[in-house]
Amino acid sequence: MKQTENKCTGVELANLLLDSAAVPAKVLVHVEQCDDCRRELDELRATMGLLDTWQAPEPNPYFMTRLGARLTEEREAAPASWFQRLRSSFAVRSASHIRPLAAMAMTVMLLIGGGAYVGVTNWDQPQAPAGQAAVVHDLQTMDSNAQLLDQLETISSSNGDGN
Repeated sequence: MKQTENKCTGVELANLLLDSAAVPAKVLVHVEQCDDCRRELDELRATMGLLDTWQAPEPNPYFMTRLGARLTEEREAAPASWFQRLRSSFAVRSASHIRPLAAMAMTVMLLIGGGAYVGVTNWDQPQAPAGQAAVVHDLQTMDSNAQLLDQLETISSSNGDGN
């Protein structure tokens, strides 16, 4: 193993602790020679030994009964302010009555947003008179736009020079 400033790299002590048969022989030799790695491995073994002796505490048999009673009290208690009523509706009661309100709010927001988008992108274009064909209207629009005509003439003259 490589040693850099008294810190060993590449030593997998957890693997050595859990399955020493799967660890390469050079790791075992390194751990036997390196005091820091041996000390670390001993500390890990002591920690695992303590964890093996630990017993989980037994749950209180009345916990669920008390929790149910507390939830019932919270449902029946009258909240003092509008904020507490709102908080209790999210925390204690079912949120199924909130879904239609949220759907309605999203619909209103989409309608307002869509209307604003249409209002922004609706450019004022002169409308063609009822008796006039669409082609005539397009030609009149192009005729009124001198910059577009100049660009089209530039394109057509560059195509004519290349032929």
